Amino acid sequence: MLNFARGRSQARSNRSMPIAVMEYPDPKRKSNIFGKLLMAAALTALCIIMLKHSPSFSTPTHFSRHEKGVTHVLVTGGAGYIGSHAALRLLKESFRVTVVDNLSRGNIGAIKVLQELFPEPGRLQFIYADLGDPDAVDKIFSENAFDAVIHFAAVAYVGESTTDPLKYYHNITSNTLMVLKSMAVHGVGTLIYSSTCATYGEPEKMPITEETPQVPINPYGKAKKMAEDMILDFSKNSDMAIMILRYFNVIGSDPEGRLGEAPRPELREQGRISGACFDAARGIIPGIKVKGTDYKTHDGTCIRDYIDVTDLVDAHVKALQHAKAHNVGIYNVGTGKGRSVKEFIEACKKATGVDIKVEYLPRRPGDYAEVFSDPTKIRRELNWTARFTDLQESLGIAWRWQKAHRNGYSSL
Repeated sequence: MLNFARGRSQARSNRSMPIAVMEYPDPKRKSNIFGKLLMAAALTALCIIMLKHSPSFSTPTHFSRHEKGVTHVLVTGGAGYIGSHAALRLLKESFRVTVVDNLSRGNIGAIKVLQELFPEPGRLQFIYADLGDPDAVDKIFSENAFDAVIHFAAVAYVGESTTDPLKYYHNITSNTLMVLKSMAVHGVGTLIYSSTCATYGEPEKMPITEETPQVPINPYGKAKKMAEDMILDFSKNSDMAIMILRYFNVIGSDPEGRLGEAPRPELREQGRISGACFDAARGIIPGIKVKGTDYKTHDGTCIRDYIDVTDLVDAHVKALQHAKAHNVGIYNVGTGKGRSVKEFIEACKKATGVDIKVEYLPRRPGDYAEVFSDPTKIRRELNWTARFTDLQESLGIAWRWQKAHRNGYSSL
């Protein structure tokens, strides 16, 4: 802000010129006062113009104030695969949504889709920022009136975490600390944390319950568990409402075909098995590579619990609705049924109608043989149950989006 200070070397005279017995104002003084008033008015106008063009000057918006009957949710990583689907569901449920994403893994095309679907003022805003920048995070919380945070933003590839572990500890654990700290400083009362079954490692017993010991075996799972531990330690002396969702392998896409999964080309090698199957079906790659055929499972390949993204975001909405102050809820989000990699590929062949070529390779570092959930707790406490449990059907819905968006969101 500009500061104008005026100093004087001598006091201003208050004398008038005597003419006969009457006194009249000095015309020079009158002219001087008028000139100063003009100067003050000009400087004031200049200040206003400069402030309005300053980045720090902003008119209050729907997003900067709390509004009765409206819940404003910050969705970190909302340009990503899961985050964008969650933002879509929240907007359909009449939540106010702010998406923060640095687009390192997300797609601006997904944000454009959401903006076209919900163009009304006060519904959706997108902020390009990195959660690793403390000044940026503080500014976001200072300028927006959030009621809740759903924290999706994270790198999430097991293989990549073993080759670049520091990226994962910084991006997951450190960035979560940034978000949690800003929530505490600015009085945001609800956190829904996106965690993973990778925190369990390779348990001795199946299915996995919320009481299963957490012994992660790769940096991705370890970084997520560290973030969980940090949140739980903070909660002991906080009145914040916290929900931690540990979900399993995500597949599928929006049933109405508005959103889908579109990883960057350079990340396809690290991506989900569904993405690899679709790339092979479309001829982008010659075939799919299955890493590991000697696991102690019925067909030698890994067994996973595949959860449809539509069910997953429904669990987040349920968690948001059931979140209570001074309370922490921890839930597994899965179908309760495991499918092997070979079974998955067969379902993908049927969904796409393509006889996908399969190449079998040695195990990938950090993988585990069998993981599937026991969803009893989330069903009992949040009234949530997976509905899209037909593997071939979920893959078929995702395949339709893939065929319609051969170049991902750049097809728009």
